[in-house]
Amino acid sequence: MPTYVYETIPEDPSEGVIQFEIKQSIKDDALSTHPETGVPVKRVISGGISIMPRKGGASEGESCCSGGSCCN
Repeated sequence: MPTYVYETIPEDPSEGVIQFEIKQSIKDDALSTHPETGVPVKRVISGGISIMPRKGGASEGESCCSGGSCCN
């Protein structure tokens, strides 16, 4: 089950934003309120991470470009 990050939407601009994480099924709708306080919330979309495998790619110090062409 993925973990999603949410942040509160304060009614008063002087109040700070509170972030929290919650595990939800990917099929569940995004929360609209904090589960404990009822304060409105929005889901935070982040960049995440990406893992690039080295197998089959260019070795360190080598380029994938050769013979006048370059791999994209």
